[in-house]
Amino acid sequence: MFQEDIEEQIVEQIEPTPRLYLRRCKIIALILKLFLQYMTIFISVVVWYFYDFFIALLALVLSFIIMGIVRSKLRNSVIPLKQREHQYNDEAIATWYAAKALCYGEI
Repeated sequence: MFQEDIEEQIVEQIEPTPRLYLRRCKIIALILKLFLQYMTIFISVVVWYFYDFFIALLALVLSFIIMGIVRSKLRNSVIPLKQREHQYNDEAIATWYAAKALCYGEI
């Protein structure tokens, strides 16, 4: 009985966030991180400049929803299945995506 409990409690090892070594891969990850972090604010400021404050608020909410969808699609496409329940920030998502999808054989 005790042995069965131990076998159920074994936690599988998770892969650490990949480390990027090439300058090109680091730049791609940085651009992707900045895109994920600041595109919502950039879109709403541009809409506020060209249109109105209330339309900018609507654009802020809409771009927040769209960027959440983009962030989750990027995260689910590259992070291993067993690790998807963990929380990842924009930098980790960008690093995973750059390492697994864009710079696969070069890290």
